[in-house]
Amino acid sequence: MIKIIRAEHIRQKILRLYFSDSSWGDYDLQPLIDRQTELTHSLNDDSYFQQFFLALGALCWRNGLELSPGSIHQKLKGRQQLHDETKVA
Repeated sequence: MIKIIRAEHIRQKILRLYFSDSSWGDYDLQPLIDRQTELTHSLNDDSYFQQFFLALGALCWRNGLELSPGSIHQKLKGRQQLHDETKVA
């Protein structure tokens, strides 16, 4: 089971996520925020957006929004935006 083990705010609505399989990728949440659902609306506020935290390997915010690490990992992999932390360029 893939977990997010570390997350860093990079810029705008992009987080760099580090996964338990030693991979990492930059995940842009703007497309999710653009849906303007009840849970994503508050992420428009930059200060609130940066208050993310990890719980049991998932990406979370205080309003109850919880994003699956496995789903994010698969999206990044499918877009070829997943990198191996053990390989140095």
